[in-house]
Amino acid sequence: MQPSAGPASTPAPDAAPGPGLPHTRTRWVHWITTALALGAVVTGAIAFQPSDAKATPEAAATPPPSPVPAPDARAVAYPLECGPAPVDVVRHASGDLDGDGRPETVAVVRCHAEAGTPPSGIYVVAAARNSAGKQGSKPRVVSTFLKPTEKMSVQRLAVADGTVSATLVGYSSLDVPRCCPDLQRDVNWRWRNGKFELKAAPVPGSV
Repeated sequence: MQPSAGPASTPAPDAAPGPGLPHTRTRWVHWITTALALGAVVTGAIAFQPSDAKATPEAAATPPPSPVPAPDARAVAYPLECGPAPVDVVRHASGDLDGDGRPETVAVVRCHAEAGTPPSGIYVVAAARNSAGKQGSKPRVVSTFLKPTEKMSVQRLAVADGTVSATLVGYSSLDVPRCCPDLQRDVNWRWRNGKFELKAAPVPGSV
């Protein structure tokens, strides 16, 4: 897996998220701008056994392998610029997103603040791999679903059956009190054809 900033990233329609977004006004177009993609298709080999093969007593007595633990969302260096403030992991959920038999963790993170709600980022975290392709000790970010520069917060996050779903909230203008976001959008991501695809529910109130 590679970070979503790679060439395989597919931006959501209508906008191009990133640090160049205006900071004077949040528009509806921000609600469908999420960078998504993993740069590599993860493949796995499947071992086939002849239909007439017999299980030996030794094989029958072999216990199943232990489940692979999901990456720790709090053991990751996230690409946030928080200055002296720490990074808070406010939500996380795990599941096998790309079908390779190993779980990934999706984390909602933001810069720590004593008051207010800083914008959040959503990142996919996978187990570390060393040069031999074996699992290492420190997990890493492999894809970015939402950048803090898009000025959104995350009300809900869930992973089920390989699908990541979230509810994003934000503000239509700087005049809206920061306590009370007036925009909301449900979105989900699913791994298809070697990348994550974003689907967004219709804007509330639209036809």
